[in-house]
Amino acid sequence: MIVSAQPHPTGHPGYSETLPAREESAEAARKLVRTALAAWDLDELTDSGVLLVTELVANAVKHTNTRNIRVVVSRPSERFVRIGVVDKARALPQMVKPGNDLLTSGRGLLLIDALAERWGTDMYRWGKQVWVELLSESTA
Repeated sequence: MIVSAQPHPTGHPGYSETLPAREESAEAARKLVRTALAAWDLDELTDSGVLLVTELVANAVKHTNTRNIRVVVSRPSERFVRIGVVDKARALPQMVKPGNDLLTSGRGLLLIDALAERWGTDMYRWGKQVWVELLSESTA
């Protein structure tokens, strides 16, 4: 696994990795999140972070036809950790509508909305990044 670290204004490195857009890439994404959170001594965010990156990767794999995704873990501030998945599709993620069959699929964004402090999508000319932010209680 190749992990690149990039400096950020808060003094914390960012972690990112380009992965094939396949379900199996979720394991490498979880490892990247665990590595970043351990480096920042934010182990209390690991369970939520791992679950959220799994959902972000699954959504990118299922709802885009991109060949690769990029998983990014950063600290935009002392209080927040941001986990994002970048793909080359320009379609926005869609929350399921009430009444849809949630027993078999469609729960990903609902789970993201429930677990993340906040989440969103950054659009680029060539694609997008869907991201979540977790609040660190140890720095709050």
